[in-house]
Amino acid sequence: MLFALVQSNEDGQVCYQELIELMSSKRSSSFRRAIANGRRTLQREILLDETGLGVYKRFVRYVAYEILPCETDRRWYFHQNRLCPPPIFMAIITIVQIIVFMCYGIMLNKWVLQTYQPDFMKSPLVYHPRHRHQVWRFFSYMFMHVGLEQLGFNALLQLMIGVPLEMVHGILRISLLYMAGVVAGSLTVSITDMRAPVVGGSGGVYALCSAHLANVVMNWAGMRCPYKLLRMILVLVCMSSEVGRAVWLRFSPPLPSSGPQPSFMAHLSGAVVGISMGLLILRSYEESLQKQCSWWVIVFSFITFLLFAIFWNIFAYELLGVQLPPAP
Repeated sequence: MLFALVQSNEDGQVCYQELIELMSSKRSSSFRRAIANGRRTLQREILLDETGLGVYKRFVRYVAYEILPCETDRRWYFHQNRLCPPPIFMAIITIVQIIVFMCYGIMLNKWVLQTYQPDFMKSPLVYHPRHRHQVWRFFSYMFMHVGLEQLGFNALLQLMIGVPLEMVHGILRISLLYMAGVVAGSLTVSITDMRAPVVGGSGGVYALCSAHLANVVMNWAGMRCPYKLLRMILVLVCMSSEVGRAVWLRFSPPLPSSGPQPSFMAHLSGAVVGISMGLLILRSYEESLQKQCSWWVIVFSFITFLLFAIFWNIFAYELLGVQLPPAP
């Protein structure tokens, strides 16, 4: 194991902290599994040299190279990975979003720009400033989408980026990151765009995407995913075009509507959450978050933002005399 750690470091040395982490309980389960597998698991320099793998193990290796920047971590993850528990969080969220969209599409007989249909905005799932006292709307808006294009974009990114992240980092970390992006999205809109409703899971999706992209940039030399520069450019272009489309719908809607269109601020706040909180969550797939001082700083900052947003929603609308659109 020391030999593998030395090979993974550019300077060919092991520092004292790395030795302590290797011998401590932090990696004890991985250490025991690697020893049980014998020298076979460490006799090759890189994981890509493993031969005779089945379909699932090849997919696990692909995920390891997509997400993890260190060859030692890739090997630990590859040899300790188990199919149970499966990455169910992102799959369930995506399936529910598709089901809800299909139900409203059939009911309204409308599959694009559904927000222009008055009955769509009457849904108990949509966040609307007139109904902000209904707390569940700050979460449930993620199941509603403007149309097929927004749903398709979010579902594609959730499955392509969210599922590999969940396979490596686990359901707790990824669900926390996704839901933090969702809540931050609706609360940011309630502060910065007080008359606008919110629909779509873009807050959570942008939290996942920005966290993963930031992790790739921070560990650029260690990432071994193919065509990483081209893929990053494509993702950034897609994310930017989605934000641009949301801004256009907010301020220059193509059709007359009875009220303000959904805000784009959820996209931006989700990206901020992903960069700030996501970098810590994705920095090490085994290291305990509770032991990181910077993690508690981020948690304290997020809780402070939540408390400020709660008081803002309780008092600011009346104090500022905001003229809210009529309830749908």
